[in-house]
Amino acid sequence: MDNLSIMFIAVGLSMDAFAVAIVTSLTLKNVSKRQIFRLSFHCGFFQFMMPVVGWFLGASFSKYIQTFDHWVAFALLAIIGGKMIYESFEDDKEEEKNTDKIIDPTRGFSLLFIAIATSIDAMAVGLSLAMLDIDIWYPSVIIGLVTFSLTVLGMKIGERVGKKFSSHMEVIGGLILIGIGLKILIEHMYKV
Repeated sequence: MDNLSIMFIAVGLSMDAFAVAIVTSLTLKNVSKRQIFRLSFHCGFFQFMMPVVGWFLGASFSKYIQTFDHWVAFALLAIIGGKMIYESFEDDKEEEKNTDKIIDPTRGFSLLFIAIATSIDAMAVGLSLAMLDIDIWYPSVIIGLVTFSLTVLGMKIGERVGKKFSSHMEVIGGLILIGIGLKILIEHMYKV
């Protein structure tokens, strides 16, 4: 897999964390450097680890499904991308309903939940990479670093811009993942 594809996957996977970072910074009155670091570190770390977990799970049974692995990779990425797009519209409805509670989502179980929830999709990507027999360490490091960086950026943007663009970032992330899935499918279908 080329570096550009890895970068697109990393950016696509990071869109959940980016959108959550924007919304998180909006819920906090004053965003501190510690809050930015905590959220960014945890999101980046889990985005790094989940593809590794998915890869090891996928590597254990990929030899049994090599004839249709590209279809599985496409389906997983399309489902993840579609889920991200769908959830971007659902998140808008939930935000309108829940405007009265203000807590610090960069602490405790809230932080852990956010980090896990925004990185579950990365496990499926790791599974897809195992089926395609692609080494996981380099892509995982890139995914973690990109997520860390975009989470910091999201927190900074959320402080300044507002929440009206957060759902669009998830849509873009979903479309990127679907596009990568199509690219994988087309490459394997027309392999010489």
